[in-house]
Formats: sequence, C-alpha cells, structure tokens
Amino acid sequence: MSFVYVLAGIFIFGFLVAIHELGHFLAARLCGVRVNEFSIGMGPLLWRRETGETRYSLRLLPIGGFCALEGEDGDTGDERSFTRQGFWKKLVILAAGSFMNLLAGIAVIACIFATASGFYVDQVAGFSEGFPLEGEDGLMEGDIFYKIDGWRTYLRGDASLLLQFNDGKGVDMEVIRDGEKVVLKDLPLYRGTYDGQEGRFGLMVGAARVPATFFNTVKFIGYQTLDFVQQVWFSLIQLFRGSVGLSEVSGPVGIVSTMTEVGNASKTAMDAVENIAFFGALIAINLAVMNLLPIPALDGGRIFFLAVDALSLGLFKRKVPEKYQAAMNAACFILLMGVMLLVTLKDVGQLFMRGGS
Repeated sequence: MSFVYVLAGIFIFGFLVAIHELGHFLAARLCGVRVNEFSIGMGPLLWRRETGETRYSLRLLPIGGFCALEGEDGDTGDERSFTRQGFWKKLVILAAGSFMNLLAGIAVIACIFATASGFYVDQVAGFSEGFPLEGEDGLMEGDIFYKIDGWRTYLRGDASLLLQFNDGKGVDMEVIRDGEKVVLKDLPLYRGTYDGQEGRFGLMVGAARVPATFFNTVKFIGYQTLDFVQQVWFSLIQLFRGSVGLSEVSGPVGIVSTMTEVGNASKTAMDAVENIAFFGALIAINLAVMNLLPIPALDGGRIFFLAVDALSLGLFKRKVPEKYQAAMNAACFILLMGVMLLVTLKDVGQLFMRGGS
C-alpha cells in the first residue's frame, strides 16, 4: 500500500501545481493576455501539443510548472502582452494562482466536513494538584479557549500547540465562559513541576463538541481554512525566531513522504483517503499563502513590485526600471532553487535513514 500512497502524494502535489498555474492561465485568458505556454512540471519535455497560440506541455519533474505569458519579462510590442495591461488586470492574473489553491483547499475541507457529525474545540478540562490560578479571576473548568498570546484557537489541538511555544513567563489568554468572552492579560501561568513532570503549566486541555448543523458546518469549514492560514504564519514566525529549525522544513519529497506516512497510519482505506485529502488541503492553502509573500520570484513579490510601480508613477511619474526588477527576481529565483535543492536533499537523506532503520 505504501507505493499507492506515494503515487497519491505525487498526484496531489502535481495537481496543486497544475491548479495554481491553471489559475494564472484562466485569468490571463479572461483579461485578454496571450499565453505562449502552459506547462505542468519542470525540466525535460515529455509531451507537447500546440492549440492556436498556446503550447501545452508536460515535463519530467513534478515539482513545479509555469504559465508563460507574452511580455511577462518586458515589453515585446504586442498589445496583448502582460506588460501592457493595467494595474488591476495584472493584479488579478498574479493573484489567480494562489486563489485557485485556496479554493481547492476549501473545496476539499468542505467535502470532508460534509459528513461530519460534530466538531471539536479546545476547553479547560481540569487542573493538576496545586494549580494556583483556578477561579473566576483565572481559569475555570469548562472555559473554551478563544485566543492564546494573540493567536486564535479555532479547533481542537490549537491550544496545546500555542502553549507549547509559549516562553513560560506568562500568557495572554481569552476564553469563552458561560457565553461571555473573558480577557486575561499577562496571566501568571508559568511552567513548573506538576504531577511529577517538569515544564508543565498544570493545565489539562480537553475537547468540547459542537454539533454539525448546517450553519456550524459552514462556520467550521471557514475555521479550518483560517486555521491552516494561521499555521503558515505561525510557522514562519517560529522559523524567524529560531524556535523551529530549517531541518523541520519539507520540500516535495518530504511532503510526499509525509502523505505516505499519513496513509500507512490510517486504519482503513477510506480513512487513508480522507486523511491524505485533508493533508492535501493543508498543502494547498500553504501554497496559496506562501506564494503571496512579498518575495521576488514569487507571485507576491511581483505584486509587491506592481504596487511599488503604481506608487512610483503616482509620486514621481516614472516606474522602477524593469532591469532592476528582473535582476532581483533572477537572484531570488536562484536562491529559492538552491534552498529547495538543499531541502530536497535533506528529505531524501531522511528517507534513506528511515529505510535503513
């Protein structure tokens, strides 16, 4: 079954890349921009077909893809080139890829949640002996977690994750108690020794069940989507702070490997399909957010330059020279490819280590 899960992981990753590039393609067509090539995959060409003005291709490596627009890197003189379009058309085309990934993630979540009988949120389930903050001015059993250190707790598991990364020197917390929000600023909730274990808060986190009515299902589809988006931002911040190392970052090989582990850990084939699809939704939304980061060579970087150009035209009546934008994009692309190569090599190494253990 592992081989089947590997194929499923590769298919899902390839599909997410394809749906991202399809977003650019459809938006370009809608805005009247000429598309020279629409490719799934990178590297050596496997298959090609030309229809009208566009070449469709499939390439060997399922780690990317592209939608080559006329005039994407400079004015070619064609009125239908990307360069000659207005601000809003360019913005729509650049953002369309991430929008499609987000839409795909939401669609998968909706399919999974459609059959759910209930949803779960984190609540205070009890306290260890000697816990000093039990009471109306602190925490009470049954309190529903709402925010921890400014981060929203949407679903079961969020509270434990956020507390895990707290420095143990106090917590800003908001809880729902008897239907009312209670704000506990700089709550003196410190790590200590509880039940014979060091580094604990003395707080037990449980789960409260919310019935799956139609409106609750719609709400929790939104919550799960927002939770995935928040996980991306939270992970980036922890990476920047050094709380998470680069060794915990995964590339395409690591993602497929994780999908395989998710499938193998499932009790039934149906559970495996659902769990892998759920993980695929996480990756889809992750791609949507990451691609909108204002980093040159990513869609977000190009949107950033687009905004800078608009501001420069408004203030100084001139655009930022395209050669500077091209140089920054090229440099960042090489850097990103280098990072991806290192992460891929790390993933492959870990894969061999698991196989040999």
